[in-house]
Order: sequence, then structure tokens, then C-alpha cells
Amino acid sequence: MSDFYPEGLLLNTPQNRRRTESPAALMEASVDREIVEARAVLCDNEHNLYVELPGMTGIIPREEGALGIDDGSTRDIALISRVSKPVSFIVIGFDYTPDGQRRAICSRRAAQQKCRDEFLSLCRPGDVIAARVTRLESFGAFCDIGCGIPALLPIASISVSRIAHPSDRLFVGMDIHCVISSIEGNRICLSQRELLGTWEENAALFTQGETVAGIVRSVEDYGVFIELTPNLAGLAEPRDGVRVGQYAGVYIKNILAEKMKLKLVLIDSQDTAELPPLKYFITEGHIDRWQYSPSGCRKVIETVFG
Repeated sequence: MSDFYPEGLLLNTPQNRRRTESPAALMEASVDREIVEARAVLCDNEHNLYVELPGMTGIIPREEGALGIDDGSTRDIALISRVSKPVSFIVIGFDYTPDGQRRAICSRRAAQQKCRDEFLSLCRPGDVIAARVTRLESFGAFCDIGCGIPALLPIASISVSRIAHPSDRLFVGMDIHCVISSIEGNRICLSQRELLGTWEENAALFTQGETVAGIVRSVEDYGVFIELTPNLAGLAEPRDGVRVGQYAGVYIKNILAEKMKLKLVLIDSQDTAELPPLKYFITEGHIDRWQYSPSGCRKVIETVFG
């Protein structure tokens, strides 16, 4: 397994347990500059992070807490918010506490720099990578793409089916697959919709005449848009009392590939607090071009990477 994964994915792996099982193992990991993960248990009043390590204390000095802390481009909230969560770091030395206990000096910044140099610098638009959702905003989701390095997944790129807020699809701590949509310096933007299937792939999951479950995504004067999958929605006739976010039972009246349309009949609707699971059609590799719309369809929806 590569070390360059979102924080938390390395924590319980055999290799991480081997690197942290004893002071001698930590020293060996330090010599080899291997990335280690442990849980942060404290952020003191000087914003130094302390981590749980077998047999000794571990400290991440504030200036080693993240790339950009030293020049102010990363705010200290990036350190404070790590308490109780796993953090990636490289052990860069050892010292002793005032009471004579041995202590590991750790650098999260060094782990992030290694991730940037040896992994992210080799990535290009169209590459599919793992990510973990760390924060949700109205405009999109911030994701950890390796050792705590952030990237933005804009709301319009989360799925083809439109949503009002990223929380309609994602939650903090959720592990997802993304494709890199753009790289500008150290700023990386992500997309997810290209991994959730084309119109034809999603429509093939359903059959005309079936009654299936969906989610109400929009209520208009002329009808109700109901999502059957994150990349597939259809239109039902208007009905009183229906609200956005409700689960709906719908009868599939027609599937019209040439128009990319589903005609639905709304049977009933009810409130729910559950997020349906995501079904990925692509989870690894590279994409040069992705076409959502069926071939021969007058309206072409596609993404070209590069």
C-alpha cells in the first residue's frame, strides 16, 4: 500500500503498526523517512500537536504542523481541528522532556511535502485518486487527497443530478473516489460525476414498468424532478405536498435514450434522513475524455481532461 492516502487510511494498516510498535521501530522509520500515522490527542496553547505513540510521547511543533503554516497561507485551525483525529507525519528526531521521558519530534509538514513531491507532482488531470471529505461548504466539499493536503470538489462536479448543498450527497469523513479536473500550481480541483456512470450505464439499471425508489431534488410548477441515481433523474407530474429531499416511490413510465429523458409517475413520498450509497463505475486509472450523453443524442454532455 502507498503511504500517500488521506489521513486515517494508513492508521490501522500492518505497515503502520510495524513502524510504531516500539521506540526502536520508530527510530528505524525515522532513518528511512517513512510516513507514520497516529492519533492527535492534544493541541497546546502554542498550537503544538501531541500524538499517541507506544512507549513515548510524540510532538508535532507548530511550524511542522502543515505546509503553509510558516508563511500564513495555512491557518492554525488546520492544526486545532486535528485533535482526536489521525495525522500523518515523519519522525525527524528525538529528545527528552523536562521529566526525563524520551520524546519523538514529528513533522506533518515533511509528510505533506513528500506526498507533494513523490505523488501529487506526478498526477495530471484525468487521474482517478482516493479522497476523504473534510469540510462541506455551500460551494463544494474540501477533501484530503494525501497526508492532509486539501483539494476542492465543487458542488457542480459532485454529480450530474443537481443538488442544493454538498451535504445532500456527502458527509464529513466519507471516503470517496475523485478524478483530478485541474492543477494550478499547488491548487488541485476535483470532480466526481465522471466516475458515477454515463446516462446509458445508469439507465441500464432500470426497466420501463418498474416501481423504484428515488429522491426529490426539485419541485417546479411543471413537475417534480426525482433522482434515481446521482447521475440519473426523471420528471414526474406536479403533486401537492411534495418537498425537496423526500424519498419517493416512482413508476417508470418511459425511458427515452435519444432524448436523455425518463418519464416518471410519482406514487408517494416521505421524509428521510439517510444518504443513499454512491455507486462508482470507475475507481482507478486515468480518463482522457468522458461522455455522459448517449451517442446519437442531439445534446452532448462531456468532459475533456487536459
